Amino acid sequence: MTKYGIVADLRRCVGCQTCTAACRHANATPPGVQWRKVLDIETGEYPDVQRTFLPVGCMHCDDPPCMHVCPSTATRKRDDGIVVILYELCIGCAYCAVACPYQARFKIQERTLAYVEGATKNEDTRFDPAMLGVAQKCTFCVDRIDDGLAKGLKPGVDPEATPACVNSCIAGALHFGNVDDKDSNVSRYLAKTEWSRMHEELETGPNIYYVWDEKR
Repeated sequence: MTKYGIVADLRRCVGCQTCTAACRHANATPPGVQWRKVLDIETGEYPDVQRTFLPVGCMHCDDPPCMHVCPSTATRKRDDGIVVILYELCIGCAYCAVACPYQARFKIQERTLAYVEGATKNEDTRFDPAMLGVAQKCTFCVDRIDDGLAKGLKPGVDPEATPACVNSCIAGALHFGNVDDKDSNVSRYLAKTEWSRMHEELETGPNIYYVWDEKR
């Protein structure tokens, strides 16, 4: 079986937001909408204070609450674990945005641009009117994955078949691959480290894994 996921090594993430910028460029999301973002978390008390940078986005859950509340069946889970939205079926009710415990969904009513002078070339190239008035979110760059697989490439190994955020990470903190394959790059990474997932108590089965130490 195939189930794609992301491993985020919190020891390496420097909070540069390059993954956020790469996602913004790859998907031409409007101002204020970040499918991939990095939270800046401060813990402890002076003088023992630490900062942790936490990449977040759609978790592509094993049991996604967003899918269960969707009245039009627009939100679906593919066989490879990626949660997608069929825009032609979405009625824009935003039930999914309310149900998502990771605040990963957005609804955009009208087209907005980064600059008042007009659309950039990338905004024009990537603009899809079908995404207005409906739910939208991170797709793990599913178009890159599918195009890469058609060319015989391996997601998580070959950049052309790997999400833009992972490709862009300057610190090597983000990794993508098949978590159901024990020999995959991500499975080998998880096997040697201590990790956790966000809100595991909700039993959604999120597929972003946060590494925080070597396994002892």
